[in-house]
Amino acid sequence: MSTYTFPAEQHLPALKEKTVYVVASGDLRLSANLAGWGTQQQLEADFAAAVGRFGFTVERAHGINPETGHGFIDSQRAGMDVFRNIPAEAPLVVVDAVWQYSHHVLAGLRSHRGPILVVANWAGDFPGLVGLLNLTGSLTKAGVPYSALWSKDFSDEWAIGKVEEWLRTGTINHDLSHVRDLPALPDSDETRLGAALARQLREEKAIIGVFDEGCMGMYNAIIDDELLNPLGIYKERLSQSALLAEMRLVTDGEAKEVRQWLDDAGFTFHFGPDDAEDLTEAQVHEQLKMYVAAVRIADDFGADAIGIQYQQGLKDMAPASDLVEGLLNNVSRPPVLARDGSRELYPGAALPHFNEVDEGVAVDALVTNRIWTAMGLDPANTLHDIRWGEEYDGEFVWVFEISGAVPASHNGGYDKSFGHRQPAVFFPRGGSTLSGTSKPGEIVWSRVFIMDDELHVDLGRGHVVALPEEETQRRLNATDKQWPIMHAVLHGVSRDQLMARHKANHVQVVYAPDAETADKALAAKASLFHELGVYVHLCGEVAL
Repeated sequence: MSTYTFPAEQHLPALKEKTVYVVASGDLRLSANLAGWGTQQQLEADFAAAVGRFGFTVERAHGINPETGHGFIDSQRAGMDVFRNIPAEAPLVVVDAVWQYSHHVLAGLRSHRGPILVVANWAGDFPGLVGLLNLTGSLTKAGVPYSALWSKDFSDEWAIGKVEEWLRTGTINHDLSHVRDLPALPDSDETRLGAALARQLREEKAIIGVFDEGCMGMYNAIIDDELLNPLGIYKERLSQSALLAEMRLVTDGEAKEVRQWLDDAGFTFHFGPDDAEDLTEAQVHEQLKMYVAAVRIADDFGADAIGIQYQQGLKDMAPASDLVEGLLNNVSRPPVLARDGSRELYPGAALPHFNEVDEGVAVDALVTNRIWTAMGLDPANTLHDIRWGEEYDGEFVWVFEISGAVPASHNGGYDKSFGHRQPAVFFPRGGSTLSGTSKPGEIVWSRVFIMDDELHVDLGRGHVVALPEEETQRRLNATDKQWPIMHAVLHGVSRDQLMARHKANHVQVVYAPDAETADKALAAKASLFHELGVYVHLCGEVAL
């Protein structure tokens, strides 16, 4: 008789009547989890009170870790362990009051058979809304059914009604009437341009340099080669250790030349004496070496765009890459020479950077750069977090806020931009932002995402408004005051419509000089994506 050791049969707990299970996906960084734990506890209490109105109780599927002092799931293994104790058919809620790493809970959510709801509090102080959009975008990519909901404290009539709907039916229906599939495109110079650029991309091909894929648990930000390559886009997989090694080869003199260029352009660094809490000259000096190193590595591999992972690993070895990212995305930027000084690299052009190695951003940034350049427009484009927002003077104004840097042209130039130290809770080695308030003007916004195993893109129009200085500062103080901010108004898309539809924590934005030009550029972009075989959706008020 064989003496094989068979695994013990696993038995999940029995399903409890009128019981909702709650899990809390968190950060990988202990400092961030500790900072957000109090806000998380309040949100869980608010949601439990809403559920209790309908005779349901909440059972938290995991407790507080006495070693860490918080109750977040803070690793993929911890998430797998938690889900082993949740009945597979139970109503399950992921409560997000902070940024969360989606892969911490993705394994359990993939195999869960009961209704899934992701909720966040409508607040700016911690990025729970950003975490919700990342997780829902990841679930969309994974093909996992879910519902989503957001509220200031889950006591308002709208949120209470949606909670009741989910408890009763296992799903929540939101208004998505702002989304429509791309109609037949008109024959115009812009649509012909888009189609021609698409054919060029597919035939000549492009390379995106990826420094360590999968930043910050963003499963939705990874586009598999099988979807990417048919567009004519291929990955060059790079290591951030190579970036650090190349930084060692950049001379102090080269970094000082970049610094002098920024000083001459009017950029302001806000320095302080304490390296642990303030921005210092040494931090910036190292960042400028990273800038030179990144451009040289991109040139080595013939990359058309690059993405630095920006967080895990790198944050413990060097100051943040934000300043580098903002410089790369601007046409006007400090020149970088080849190692032997024989030529300038990417002269007179932006080197598109897809922040946080978001490959949906990579595709978008590359496409946008080519269309706007061909149309003679400033191609500087960037992602922002969909962070928060409130009504102001009768219209809803979003807080789009990237965690570190925008192209200086978005702020009106380097003389209207400045650098603060990245918060120590996220970046122990500091580093400067490239901050400012985005200038008023017309924008095209977009997002490339995966749904039903196919590439899709949402396209829309909007404009950036100028708010009074005190209102801008209030919004910065309510979020992260060190970071660049955009006051965005989306045309024909309400707050709840964007939250219900958007399949990512990031939104891509690019300026146009006027509304007519923005409409034409959007038509060219829609044509390019359509020619490449990407499913194009128009969102809100869009004129083709």
